[in-house]
Amino acid sequence: PAAHNSLGLALLNVKRFDDALKVYNRAHVLAPDDPIPLEKSADVLERLGRLQEAAQQYVTVADVYMGQRDLDKAIGNWERATRLTPGLLQIHLRLAQAYERTGQKRSAVREYLTLAFNFQRTGDKNKALQAAERARRLEPTSPQVLNSLQAIESDSLMMPPDMDDADKAPPASHASVFSDEMDSSREQVSNSDPKGPLGEATEKALEKLAEIVLNSDLSAGSSAVIQAIELQKIEDYQAAAETYKKAEGYGLRYSSMLMGSGAVLVELKNWEEAEKYLLRVKDEHDFAAGAAHGLGVVYMGLQQPYKAAEQLIAALRLVDTELAINPDEASQLAAVYSALLKNSQKLQQGDLNIVNEQFVKWLTGADWKIRIAETRRSLSERLSQPDGEKGIIDYVKDSKTVEMVRQIDGYIKQGLLTLAMDEAFLVIEKEPTFLPVHQRVAQILMEEGKIQSAINKYNIIANSFLARDDTARAAEILNEVIAVAPMDIGLRTSLIELLEREQQWGKLLEEYISLANAYYQLADMEQARVTYQEALKLAQKQNATPQKRAEILRKIADIDMSRLDVRQALRNYEQVRTLDPNDEAARRAIVDLHYRLNNSVEAVKELDGLLRMFAQQKRGDLIIGTLEQMVTNAPNDMALRSRLAAVYRQTNRRLDAIAQLDALGELQLEAGLYQDACATIKQIVTLQPNDMEQYRNLLAQLGC
Repeated sequence: PAAHNSLGLALLNVKRFDDALKVYNRAHVLAPDDPIPLEKSADVLERLGRLQEAAQQYVTVADVYMGQRDLDKAIGNWERATRLTPGLLQIHLRLAQAYERTGQKRSAVREYLTLAFNFQRTGDKNKALQAAERARRLEPTSPQVLNSLQAIESDSLMMPPDMDDADKAPPASHASVFSDEMDSSREQVSNSDPKGPLGEATEKALEKLAEIVLNSDLSAGSSAVIQAIELQKIEDYQAAAETYKKAEGYGLRYSSMLMGSGAVLVELKNWEEAEKYLLRVKDEHDFAAGAAHGLGVVYMGLQQPYKAAEQLIAALRLVDTELAINPDEASQLAAVYSALLKNSQKLQQGDLNIVNEQFVKWLTGADWKIRIAETRRSLSERLSQPDGEKGIIDYVKDSKTVEMVRQIDGYIKQGLLTLAMDEAFLVIEKEPTFLPVHQRVAQILMEEGKIQSAINKYNIIANSFLARDDTARAAEILNEVIAVAPMDIGLRTSLIELLEREQQWGKLLEEYISLANAYYQLADMEQARVTYQEALKLAQKQNATPQKRAEILRKIADIDMSRLDVRQALRNYEQVRTLDPNDEAARRAIVDLHYRLNNSVEAVKELDGLLRMFAQQKRGDLIIGTLEQMVTNAPNDMALRSRLAAVYRQTNRRLDAIAQLDALGELQLEAGLYQDACATIKQIVTLQPNDMEQYRNLLAQLGC
């Protein structure tokens, strides 16, 4: 075995990986209990790109080390296995348990959250919750753990766990809550005609034209059209133009033929003639974008840049309208293209020529459809900047930033996060104040699992939007990030400041409550109570509904109970009962607190109020259940037994009523309340107990 291991190492060093693998496999056969050949063969498999086999081999090596009671080396091999192949749930569980046993709490938490993340993605909510709960037992106040639990419970997608160590591989890329919606239709458009809308409209026109003439009588005109189509397809544009003219001589005037003729004339740079044909089809739905594109090129040829810009922007808008996949995208269209058109008309001819050339570049190439939508989103972001409309044309003229932003989005989509981050920093060097690129940096951090860094970045971006008085964008970002990290105090505080500034009192109240809830979840009871008090003041100032005020007071009372401030809790619960008389939990709490304070008279009064509420709601089962539970907890309370006996009598439970009255009578006799005892025994007699004579004798002895 030793000789084989040495030979394997030599082969590995000279990169003869296949030979090294064979030798290490032979070494394993010779020494099955030696983990080294297995570990080395896993390393070779990894270098050969056979990652799944390598991962399985690392798991096998870990089992060998476990057999030798070498937990540290087992952990190292499990880590390498999970790094190579995501989704090894059993291995993540073994890692979590191993970390827990060795006191590495943070690593154990990370593995439990990884399990929860994977279980949630496979639709197993219960197992996801169990894994997250295991993490919470280890770190009860961790914001990341609490965020994950809340996400699972609310059926929102939890974020992958934060990787603390630099050598941890980033999690598999996942759909970010901040990324633009993409669907399969966006992928398909990458195969579009490279000549852009003009080329696409031309192809459509030729198809329609061929169908028309083939379904008609084969005349001289139809033959000319077929010949023109063939000539156009082989790019013999001069002959095609002449043949189309010949077909027109036979009286043919199809819209598709006009579109085909216009496209041919654009290729021949016969601008005046091309304009005539394209103007005749510019309102045809199937040809509108292509005609606008063609007319833009025509007017550039005719040295009419303002008309060219108008037509090219129209072509961009028409294409983008077809590609818009949701109402948000559609709403961006009007603002962007209207700003483009308005500002293009203010330019000098020389500058406008540069802009028109840029428009033509966007409208052509293999991926022009994807580029148009992505470029428009970049322009929309530019439009939201402080220079707004003023800077949008400069942005078009120097389109390098547009292309770089597109490149960043492409890298993020492909999961090439390092490249995306590098490109983002290049843009930031060029335009340090362009916030949309900073948003992409935060998105990349989120994709890499660096949750807290991403949250901090988003918070800075939101504050920057606030500094620019763009409160809508700031609120949008904060709300989106809070959905991912509901326990983050800094984010909620920023949102509260924003809402106060905008005087959005309704939303502000809800955010105060949410902030207090976050403090409560993080076990910061003091700050939670202070924040709930602020929320209560705001609710009173707004004249919020009684239910809303009761909700806040209930939370404050719960905190008072946890702090053992019984009297303050009682006062708050009484306010809840006043605001919401049907709040059963508050009424029960008041009864219990009065008993704790040895104020049984007030306790019974509150109990009677609770029982009346149950009676009005026709919930007799709750009346009996409540009294039975209270009698069990306080068997010597005469008032409780008296009420339970009365309820038993009303519900014809004679024997149960006798038992309660009997116990009540004994309590009264022990307390020296002979007149009360006489009244109780008489009630028993009216119920005709089996030992009637015994009760009559007792009455005689008492002189009743």
